[in-house]
Amino acid sequence: MGDEAETVSAEGESDAAGESAAGESAAGSVAGGIFLSRIFGLLRERAVAYFFGVGAHADVLQVAFKSPNLLQNLLGEGTISAAFIPIYSRLIEEERPEAAGRFAGAIFGLLLAAAGGGALLGVVFAEPIVTVLAPGFLDDAARVAAGTLPLNRFDLAVRAVRIIFPMAGVLVLSAWALGVLNSHRQFFVPYVAPTLWNAAIIATLFGGGYALAGTPGAPEALAGDGLTRLLLMACVGAFGGGLLQFGVQLPFVVGRMEGFSFSVSTRVEGVREALSAFGPVVASRGVAQLSAYLDLFLASWLAVGALSALRYAQILYMLPISLFGMSVAASELPELSRLTQEKVAAFSARLRRSLRQIAFLTVPTVVGYLAFGVLLVGALFRTGQFQAASTWLVAIVLGGYSLGILATTFSRLFQNAFYAIGDTTTPAWIAVLRVTVSTVVAVPAMFGLDTVALERVVGPLSGDGLFLGALGLSLGATVGAWVEVAALRYWLRGPLPDAGLPWGQVGWTGGLALAALGPGAVVWGLLPNGPVLVVAPVVVAAYAAVYLGAAWGLGFDEIDVWTRRLFG
Repeated sequence: MGDEAETVSAEGESDAAGESAAGESAAGSVAGGIFLSRIFGLLRERAVAYFFGVGAHADVLQVAFKSPNLLQNLLGEGTISAAFIPIYSRLIEEERPEAAGRFAGAIFGLLLAAAGGGALLGVVFAEPIVTVLAPGFLDDAARVAAGTLPLNRFDLAVRAVRIIFPMAGVLVLSAWALGVLNSHRQFFVPYVAPTLWNAAIIATLFGGGYALAGTPGAPEALAGDGLTRLLLMACVGAFGGGLLQFGVQLPFVVGRMEGFSFSVSTRVEGVREALSAFGPVVASRGVAQLSAYLDLFLASWLAVGALSALRYAQILYMLPISLFGMSVAASELPELSRLTQEKVAAFSARLRRSLRQIAFLTVPTVVGYLAFGVLLVGALFRTGQFQAASTWLVAIVLGGYSLGILATTFSRLFQNAFYAIGDTTTPAWIAVLRVTVSTVVAVPAMFGLDTVALERVVGPLSGDGLFLGALGLSLGATVGAWVEVAALRYWLRGPLPDAGLPWGQVGWTGGLALAALGPGAVVWGLLPNGPVLVVAPVVVAAYAAVYLGAAWGLGFDEIDVWTRRLFG
C-alpha cells in the first residue's frame, strides 16, 4: 500500500516536472511585470507621502481610491481568473480559435455594459457611498468649526470619488485584456501595464505641485486649499492612467485573437458556463472586498491618520503577496485548468511544488518586515510631510499585517486550485468565514489600541500625535487569513488529498531567515546615524545575500526555479 502511494506520487512529480517549464517561465514573466509595477507603486506612494504624509488629506485619498474597488474587484482580475480564463484556455487548447474569439467578445461586451453602468452609479451616488464607507467623516464639519480638524474630509471625499469612479470601469476592461493574454501564455505585458497607471499619478502630483506652488517639490509651500486641489488632480491622473493601462495591452490582444466578435449575448458558447461560475466568484470577491470596506468603515471612527497609516502599510503588505504569491498563482491557473481529472497526482504535485516556491521567498520577507520594518518604511516613505512618528506607526501596523502574509499567499494558490477543478462556491463561503473572524478580532482590538498614543510605545517623535488603533485592524486581518488558509486546505482534501501545506519548507526557510538577520543587524548597528536611503538597501542586501547564499549552499531547489523564472 505504501509502495503504491509512493509510486503514484513519484509519477505525479514526474508528470508535473515535465510540464513545469512553461509555468516557470510564465511565473517569471508575471513576477517581472509585477515587480516593475510594484516599484512604480512604491514610488507613487512615496510621492503621496511626500505631499500628504499621514493625516486628513491622506485619509481622504484612501477612501477615494478604495471606493470604486468594489466594481474593479468584482469584475476584474480575480473574477476573470475564475470565470473567463479556464473556459477561454480550454477553447484554445481544443484548437477552436473562432469559438474562443466569440466567447471573448461576448464577455467583453457584458463587462463593458456592467462596468459602464457601475461607474455611472458611482458618480451619481458618491455622497451616500462615502456616507456608508466612512461614516466617521460625517461629523467633520462640526470638528472643523470647532477648530479640532483642519479639513472636512467628507466633502472632499465625495468630490474625489466622483472623479475617480470611472477609472474602475476602465480597469475592468484592462483585466479582460489580461485574461486574454494570460490564456495565450503572454504574461509580462499585462502585469507591467499598471506601471503606466502609477506613472500617471506620480506625474500629476509633481506637475500639479509645480503648477500650484511654482515648484514640483516643497510640499510645505502648499496651503490647505492647495493640497485639496492637488488631491483632486491626482484623481484625474488616476483616471488617465487607467486609460493608458488598458490601451497599452490592446495591440497585443489584437495580435493574439482570431475570430473576435463583439456582442452582449449570453447564447455564445461558454458564456453561460462563465456566468454560472461568475456568481460564486463575485460572492467570494465581494466578501473579500467587504473586508477592505470594513477596514475603511471601522478606521474612519479612529483618530485622524489611521486610514492613511493602513494605506501605507498595505502597500508593503501586498508586495510579497503580489510578487511571490500572485506570480505563481496567476501563471499556474491556465496550466492547472488544462490538466484532466485523470491527472490528479500531477495536479497535486504541481500544487505542492508551487506552495514550496511561494514559501521560499515569502517567509524571509515576513521575517525581514518584522525585524527591519521601521528601516524599510523610513526608506520608502519618510520624506516631506511624512515624519518620524508616521514612520513608526506604519511600521507597527505593517508588523501586524506581516504575520498573515504567508497565509494570504497560500490562500491565493489554493483558491486557484478550486477554480481549476471547477469549484467556485467553496472559496466564497470560506471568504465569508475569513471576514467574520477578522472583524470579531479587529473591533475590540482597534478601539482598545486607539486609546494608546504612539509616543507611549516609542517615545516622543516629530510629527502629529498619532494612536495605535490601526494595529488592531491589521492583527484582525492576520487571524482571518490563517483561518481562511486552514479552511481552504481542509475542504481541498477531498479532490486533492495530497495537496498539503509545506510546513517543512516553512520551518527550514524560517530558520535560515532568522540566522540571516544577524549580519543585517550588525550592518545596521555600524551605521546607526547614516542616511536611511543608504542604510536600508545595505542592510537588506546583507540579509538577502546571507539567506540566499545559505539556501544555495544547502541545495534548495527553489533557488534554481526562481532563477529560471526571473532570468530565463
